[in-house]
Amino acid sequence: MTAIAAEPQYTDVPDVPPPGPEYGWQSDGLDLDAYLERIGYRGPREATGEVLRELNRAHARAIPFENLDVLLGREISLDIADIQDKLVTRRRGGYCHEQNVLFATALDRLGFRVTGMSARLLFGRDLGVLRTIGHTMLKVEAEGGTWIADTGIGGVGPLEPVPLADGAVSHQGDWTYRLDDTPRGWLLRYATADGWFPLYYFATTPFYRPDFADHNYIASHHPRSPFHRMLTVQRNGLQDRLVLIDRRLQTQTPGAAPAERYLDPAEIPQALRELFGLHLPAEDEQRLARFVAETPEGQRLD
Repeated sequence: MTAIAAEPQYTDVPDVPPPGPEYGWQSDGLDLDAYLERIGYRGPREATGEVLRELNRAHARAIPFENLDVLLGREISLDIADIQDKLVTRRRGGYCHEQNVLFATALDRLGFRVTGMSARLLFGRDLGVLRTIGHTMLKVEAEGGTWIADTGIGGVGPLEPVPLADGAVSHQGDWTYRLDDTPRGWLLRYATADGWFPLYYFATTPFYRPDFADHNYIASHHPRSPFHRMLTVQRNGLQDRLVLIDRRLQTQTPGAAPAERYLDPAEIPQALRELFGLHLPAEDEQRLARFVAETPEGQRLD
């Protein structure tokens, strides 16, 4: 006679292990002194809103946004040892996944409570457009409040954290940002001479390093990724921002149309060194100059 299996006890609580190290930021692997030297920060090391503001500003101004290793055919690693070697030791830049993972790791080491999140980039598109998720950003909690922080969106990105509050307005040098809680999620915009320019939507759902690794792989390998088809390097400032997309070099200010000029491909290595502080081996510089020479004009980073 076949034995009848006992009915499952639906009231049983499953034996779920607590979150492991993959939920964290690898903070023990960060050389905090080297990172702070890289961004030029010499202030207090405490988890307060003012320290967060100064760290965010220092990081955004010191470490440029760039995708050069993707164009050079190199893997983009989000392991903190690799990010530190590239952005801190070799004084390179990176894109959102590298930048914000590094910033989150430093903040976590200093005692801030940091939650990874992911946004849907708009970059000026109609607010009714549904874009894919994949832009790494952060929620930061500290003494004095809760903010969003984003060191990895390039030339139009905030230099300072923005309070996570409906209708919050943040004046940052000549730039002004606004955050609104909308039916489609939180919306970050910045002010221009023509009105509010939408940057992205996001929700406060947590994302973790394995999620960012997937987003990073798509950004660095998918054939339709903008980081595969164009060169871009960007640096933030309180008054103006420098944005290089292939041959087009723009100086952006919030109250006027961008001033722009076109570089000869042979000028690209000098621009990387003198305007963005990026010193690459001569062979890499020449490969990038050849890439720009062969790239169609008028591409848009989106």
